[in-house]
Amino acid sequence: MAAGPVSERNQDATIYVGGLDEKVTEPLLWELFVQGGPVVNVHMPKDRITLLHQGYGFIEFLSEDDADYACKIMNMIKLYGKPIRVNKASAHQKNLDVGANIFIGNLDPEVDEKLLYDTFSAFGVILQTPKIMRDPTTGNSKGFAFINFASFDASDAAIEAMNGQYLCNRPITISYAFKKDSKGERHGSAAERLLAAQNPLAQTDRPHQLFADAPPIPPQMSNMGMSGLPPPPPPPLQGLTMAMPPPPPPPPTWAPPPPPPPSSNFLP
Repeated sequence: MAAGPVSERNQDATIYVGGLDEKVTEPLLWELFVQGGPVVNVHMPKDRITLLHQGYGFIEFLSEDDADYACKIMNMIKLYGKPIRVNKASAHQKNLDVGANIFIGNLDPEVDEKLLYDTFSAFGVILQTPKIMRDPTTGNSKGFAFINFASFDASDAAIEAMNGQYLCNRPITISYAFKKDSKGERHGSAAERLLAAQNPLAQTDRPHQLFADAPPIPPQMSNMGMSGLPPPPPPPLQGLTMAMPPPPPPPPTWAPPPPPPPSSNFLP
């Protein structure tokens, strides 16, 4: 039920759904939003550490009219007691763009958009498909790309962890990208960070976990086909010793009666 790469979706027919409770699933969203029109696919990005969804998702409809209608009838309805936000995905991405855009250079020719997405989505939410600059005639990579994160926490973590690391057979270089139509000014400035901190959408849609923020959650027994096992015994309390119960009394044994005393008639 998960969608393919973002570039393969019809963005005009795709809506963003935010404010989702942790109990919401992709099948539930499908059943709910098919009331607005034919649904093509549903995608809820998941955290790579916890494997939990991150509180939002994307739903692609068959037509743009269906997506517009779903936005009108579904926005702010409650799921598990929480009002959900529904709007066009393209508009939501514009609202979330805080300027956390990074430049990745010295890319191996074998690196594609999927590999970049799979690698860098570990650090946080990526707003759109990584953009590898390609030759318009041959389609070959020019050796550099751009990634647009939803938060500076994510872009800072990506730069710190991945700059100089090997991707395929080349060490990549990572820095903040230059702003368009600017005189050599890069993204990531103090002014951009201040505006990002004041953006309520960017704050609410940050991922639950950044890369390596927390240890993995141990698998539950129910996921391993072992739900019928009894719980383990509780550990003994410290400082207390368990007294052993007294042994049971031995079973009674049969013995012959004592002989009768000698008769007094035979006394000397």
